[in-house]
Amino acid sequence: MESAPRSVTVDLGLRTYQVVIGKGLLRQAGPAIRNLGFVGHAVIITDEVVSQLHSKPLLASLSQAGFSCSQEIVPNGESSKSFSVAEKLCEALARNRVDRSGLIVALGGGVVGDLAGFVASIYARGIPYVQIATTIMAQVDSAVGGKTAINLQAGKNLVGSFHQPSLVLADTGTLETLPEQVKNEGFAEVIKYGVIEQPDLLDTLAQPSLSDLDPLIADCVSIKARIVAKDERENSGERALLNFGHTIGHGIEAVAGYGTMLHGEAISLGMRAALWLSTQKAGLPQSDYRRIVSLLKQFGLPTVLPNHFSTEAIIEKVFIDKKFVRGEIRFVLASGLGVAFVSDKITRSDLATAVDVLRESRV
Repeated sequence: MESAPRSVTVDLGLRTYQVVIGKGLLRQAGPAIRNLGFVGHAVIITDEVVSQLHSKPLLASLSQAGFSCSQEIVPNGESSKSFSVAEKLCEALARNRVDRSGLIVALGGGVVGDLAGFVASIYARGIPYVQIATTIMAQVDSAVGGKTAINLQAGKNLVGSFHQPSLVLADTGTLETLPEQVKNEGFAEVIKYGVIEQPDLLDTLAQPSLSDLDPLIADCVSIKARIVAKDERENSGERALLNFGHTIGHGIEAVAGYGTMLHGEAISLGMRAALWLSTQKAGLPQSDYRRIVSLLKQFGLPTVLPNHFSTEAIIEKVFIDKKFVRGEIRFVLASGLGVAFVSDKITRSDLATAVDVLRESRV
C-alpha cells in the first residue's frame, strides 16, 4: 500500500506554492493543476527519454482534467540548455497560440526543469509553469526554488531568471525507471544538505537499505524551502549555502564539456574540494572530511579528478561563475557537519590547491 503523499510549502507570499512528494502523482497531475485555477493550453516540455517513459499518463491526466495540451520534446542532456533550444520552444508556444492563460508543464530532471522554467519566464513576459520532477536531483533540489537557466560556453547557468513554479510534483515512482548512474548523482545533493544543515541525513544515507526515499526527499525539500523563503534571490547570503561544492563543481563541469559529466558527479568533486578547504580554513575535522568522501564513493560518485583536467582551465571557469560579486570569492565552507557559512577568505591560490588535491586518491 502506497503511503500518503507528503507536502512541503515554499512560503513566498503571493508566490507561495506546494511541493508534493509521493508515488503515483503523474496520474493525479491534471486535477492538481486544475485545482490551482488554470484553464488554458498546457504545453508539456520533456526530453526524448522521459517522454517515452512518462508522457502518456501525464497527457491522459491533463486531458481528463479538461486541458487542451501539446508536447514539445527536446534532446536528452545538458546541451539542450541553450539559446537555440529555448528559441525553438518559444516558437512552438507561439504556433500553439499559447497566451498568458496557458502554462508550461516541465516533465523531467534538472535540465528540462531549468530550460522549461527559463522559457516560461521569458515567453509573453512570463507565463506559469509546473515542475514534475522525475530524478532525485530534480526532486531534492533543482525543481524547487525558482532558479531557471540555460548555459553559455563560458559557464553553466549564466543566463537565467528567478521564476517560481506554481506547483512541484515529485513522483517518486518515476525513480524506479532511472539508470543507476543518474539515480546516484542525485545523492550528491542529498549529501550536501547533510553537510550544510542536517547531519541526520548522512546517517540515513549510510544505512544498507534505502527502500523508501519519500521521507528523505521531503527532508531535503524542507531545508531548501526554508532557505529559499528567507533569501529568495540570494541577497542576504543564506541561499548561497546551497552552493556548497558548486563553485569548483561548476568549473569542472564546464571544462569537461556539458553532457560529458553528470551534474551530480561534478558536484561530488566540488564537495570534496570544499571539504578539504574546510579542513584547512574552517577547522572541519579530518574524520568528517573522510566520512563524506566515503559516503560519496558509496553512491558511485567520483572523488578523484582525472589528470587531463587543467587546474588553470577550471579556475578560469570558476571566476566567470555568477556566484562571485565584484570579482570577490564567496566560498561556502563547513566548520562541522551541519555548520556551513560563506567565507571571503578563500584566495585564487587556495582554489587551485584544492583542485590539485582532487587528483590524489588518498584522502
